[in-house]
Amino acid sequence: MKRNIGVLGLGKSGIAAANLAVKLGYNVFASDNNSKEVKIKNLSKKVTKELGSHSDKILGSNIIIKSPGVNLNIPVLKKARKKNIKIISELAFSLKNSKYRKIIAITGTNGKTTTTDLISKIVKAVHKDSIVSGNIGYPLSNKALKTTKNTFITIELSSYQLEDTPYFKPNISTLLNISQDHLEHHETINAYIKAKENILINQNFKDFAIINYDDKICRKISKKTKAKVIFFSKSYIKNGIFYNSGSIVIAVENKNIVIRPKINVIGMHNIENILAATAVSYALGINPLIIEKVISKYKGAKHRIEFVRTLNGANYYNDSKSTNVDSTRVALESFNKDILLIMGGRDKGSAYASIKELVKQKVKSIFLIGEASNKIKNDLNGCTAFIYCDNMENAVKQIFKTAVSGDTILLSPACASFDQFKNFEERGEVFKKSVWSF
Repeated sequence: MKRNIGVLGLGKSGIAAANLAVKLGYNVFASDNNSKEVKIKNLSKKVTKELGSHSDKILGSNIIIKSPGVNLNIPVLKKARKKNIKIISELAFSLKNSKYRKIIAITGTNGKTTTTDLISKIVKAVHKDSIVSGNIGYPLSNKALKTTKNTFITIELSSYQLEDTPYFKPNISTLLNISQDHLEHHETINAYIKAKENILINQNFKDFAIINYDDKICRKISKKTKAKVIFFSKSYIKNGIFYNSGSIVIAVENKNIVIRPKINVIGMHNIENILAATAVSYALGINPLIIEKVISKYKGAKHRIEFVRTLNGANYYNDSKSTNVDSTRVALESFNKDILLIMGGRDKGSAYASIKELVKQKVKSIFLIGEASNKIKNDLNGCTAFIYCDNMENAVKQIFKTAVSGDTILLSPACASFDQFKNFEERGEVFKKSVWSF
């Protein structure tokens, strides 16, 4: 007799989970509260679906797979818990149906995509049976049935995914940094931190936890894992991996290994990302010369301070992955001055005033798009000029008229993309297409 699986939310991970459940022989019912006009792409025709609301039909499931971002306290899930229906995440479902040799998991408020991308490239240089998944690339459910006992899975995880997967246990966890984010979902910073802790809380002495020594919150969290902790830092530490005048020093287990890669990505935040990737690779036993070689070839992740082009002497950068205020701070710190900044999108509950002094020092004008425009202007009022542009195409047009040689044009929204775009990738692509239209 077939068992019934319900899927709540038909974003990328929900569709992937539904399709995997079909392949495994389940009866699958999927529910998404977006309007009935929304087109769901690549969903198996064997999935029964409802669009526009979450009805009680999903309560006929033996298991409900909840997509990241769907609030656990919506009415239909409260009813499901009362009926003792098991509620799991796409991550838990895909891992249960995957084979693997090692799981390498990366989280943090900022830097996840770049670090995951770089780690995956270093791992791939040694282990051909290697995939990268999670928030980067594709949901693991898409590849679960193609994995083998030799597969290395490198996976980028958000607080949403970790919140829904309390029993997660990777072989190597990586905690990059913690700052205020996603308060529209988690409500408090403590709840956000608690979700992040799930990346390492279940690890044991056979596992590794790679942790940013320079981040006080991360350092505090490191005491909650039984894994072997390897710290990384932008400056000297006695036992760990650190940066020293262009070199990376691996000072772990009485070793003193120095590599000198060519670093092609800008900003000290990217030094942190490279240090984290080095620490993970060391924990995997990868030859330091291979680590050095891959880092030297690495040009950065798409949508993360990604150089687009030079136009009339002005340089254009796509930082669409900047979906919180701290990420925009990091981007601004990567440049000197004369910045024309595009900000806006769906607000996530954080205060923009925390970057007020930085904006005052470096930003000539802010070009506002999306729902958060008024809040951004109110929070940053008095430190620069503001131009309301409504949408991305208009913002780029206005900047083209304004920019002079030597300016830096930076899309770093500090907001989610969902008011005008499907995701940050689409937002970044629209920006690049607009820049290349001139």
